[in-house]
Amino acid sequence: MLANPPMFSMALPDLVQQRIRHLLASGSRKILGIAAAPGAGKSTLAQAIQTQFGEAVQVVPMDGFHLANSELHRLGRRSRKGAPDTFDAAGYVNLIRRIHGQGPGELVYAPEYRREVEKAIAGAIAVLPQTQLIVTEGNYLLLDDDPWCQLPEVLDETWYLDVPDDLRESRLLARHMRFGRTEQQARDWIASTDAPNALRIAQGRARADVCVPWL
Repeated sequence: MLANPPMFSMALPDLVQQRIRHLLASGSRKILGIAAAPGAGKSTLAQAIQTQFGEAVQVVPMDGFHLANSELHRLGRRSRKGAPDTFDAAGYVNLIRRIHGQGPGELVYAPEYRREVEKAIAGAIAVLPQTQLIVTEGNYLLLDDDPWCQLPEVLDETWYLDVPDDLRESRLLARHMRFGRTEQQARDWIASTDAPNALRIAQGRARADVCVPWL
């Protein structure tokens, strides 16, 4: 289960429900990747899937592999937090590999990113061996750079969320302001960091198995 299960219910689109039921139908472990630009609603969709399908699903977000702010300062990347090289990409790929090959008696722990403190919490998510479907969501699941490009080897299906840019950016603005930025600071961050990342992420759209309209 998620450390903080969502307290809402959301009607999932028919396409999403059909694909999830198809993945669950085999009865064996499957891993679904959900990719999209910042503000597209990846975590909202992943949590809604978990809410509807219960114990059959566990969410393991990519965001748990954010490098610590102290390390970003050391590397000179703090102002670009959220770019591909501000994550422990190899650690994330290795975790997904481990989950892919998880044995019947093996318990795997994954980190979870907490926005309110801007840090990842190690061991916050327990992945049980009997859970049929693991949903992992993040910006860079469709990147063709190493080590991100290794993910198709261990993901059974990857979705790309199609969201209008104006809606996505309005969500981003609200999120940044909710976590302490002024409106101008939020707009500056979107222009300098989120927007360039979104353009790069969109280049992977053609590599997705399914494009899901999501509002």
